[in-house]
Amino acid sequence: MKYNIKITKTQNSHLSDVDFNNIPFGRVFSDHMFVAEYRNGEWEDLRIEPFGRFGIHPAAMALHYGQAIFEGMKASKSFDGKPLFFRPEMHAKRFNNSARRMCMPDVPESLFLEGLHRLVDLDSDWIPPQEGSALYIRPYMFANDEFIGVKPSENYRFIIFTGPVGPYYPKPVSLIAEQEYVRCAVNGGTGEAKVAGNYAASLLPARKANAKGYDQVMWLDANEFKYVQEVGTMNIFFVIDGTVVTPSLNGGILPGITRDSILTIFREKGYPVEERNISVDELIEAHAAGKLQEAFGTGTAAVVAHVSKIAVGDKVMELPPVEQRKLGEMAKKEIDGRRSGKIEDTHGWIVRVKHFETVNV
Repeated sequence: MKYNIKITKTQNSHLSDVDFNNIPFGRVFSDHMFVAEYRNGEWEDLRIEPFGRFGIHPAAMALHYGQAIFEGMKASKSFDGKPLFFRPEMHAKRFNNSARRMCMPDVPESLFLEGLHRLVDLDSDWIPPQEGSALYIRPYMFANDEFIGVKPSENYRFIIFTGPVGPYYPKPVSLIAEQEYVRCAVNGGTGEAKVAGNYAASLLPARKANAKGYDQVMWLDANEFKYVQEVGTMNIFFVIDGTVVTPSLNGGILPGITRDSILTIFREKGYPVEERNISVDELIEAHAAGKLQEAFGTGTAAVVAHVSKIAVGDKVMELPPVEQRKLGEMAKKEIDGRRSGKIEDTHGWIVRVKHFETVNV
């Protein structure tokens, strides 16, 4: 491979402590992490080391001015036990799109992918074998200058760590349209980037939604609070009178890789698909006419999550039971089938994790 990555293997693996039949999402972490430092305009000190805490300066600029981005990916195992990625190059490209928006340096795609392959190959035993489970992968980068002053940092740290996870949403989710708060996802904002601050801005509305008995917020546009954008953790799809409809990418919506994959699958199978503005009034009218047949979210963590009900103000729209949801279920089976190798990959989306002979340092 292209890069000289120093590998230090852990002497204290805790893999044997993990119950793969009972994995809380985001609480269990694998043995190793990939780390790179950006200094003097170059990525250097490339290494894989035991997962653990690291020190940063109290004036590290990410803590004060928010230059921090991330990605969410998964590795799974095929039915014959081979570790696989799903569209890893698309995650590398989106990561760098986020970096550019936040005035951060690109991570060369070749470095991103080599670090990813080497790390997951080393910790491939952490990939859960159960259907619906996976190895979640978190690449992220943050500003690391030791400086107080509003300007782009000159030093950054890039890290990839992993952890086994079960299903993100084990049951259908309920949504409430947010009619008071907005994220940073206005035109010209940072909604199409995976920026840490976008998610920080969602926490208070999400807490208020939870207090009202709803699982997540359905974000609306920041100008009129009229048009659907996305859910707090997912892109959103609706099936209206047999047509698949999802909000168009307008700079305020994250360009989801699962979203793109599902749109491709629907179109190939001949289903009518529309990417356009969707108003909450249209949803209410479609529901009243019995034409709002399905709603589901899509994303790396959730894959496909059915929506049980949507509240818009005092109006609560209950959706049909899951067993009646032909398209959402088909989408989930298609993505999961490709990730397991049970459905032929005709697009080159599935990439086998490369195997390396690792020498302990």
